[in-house]
Amino acid sequence: MTTEQFRAALKREPFAPFAVHLADGRSVGVKHPEQVAMSQGGRTVVVVQPDDSWNAIDLLLVTDIEFFGSGDREFPDRRSA
Repeated sequence: MTTEQFRAALKREPFAPFAVHLADGRSVGVKHPEQVAMSQGGRTVVVVQPDDSWNAIDLLLVTDIEFFGSGDREFPDRRSA
């Protein structure tokens, strides 16, 4: 995934929560754009979770972004394969 594609997901209007799917089968939830910090080069992203844990993600390992609408019953905070 490119940095531009990831930034577009963060800047989507209106913002829609999404899950970042990784090559190793994990998923990382992003409920709000303020949860995310990007490195200066943009290749590395840190997602801070509500419990103050965090995930560092190399955007080259992202396989997909899955968007969730407000009507979805359950938002996956984290899933493992």
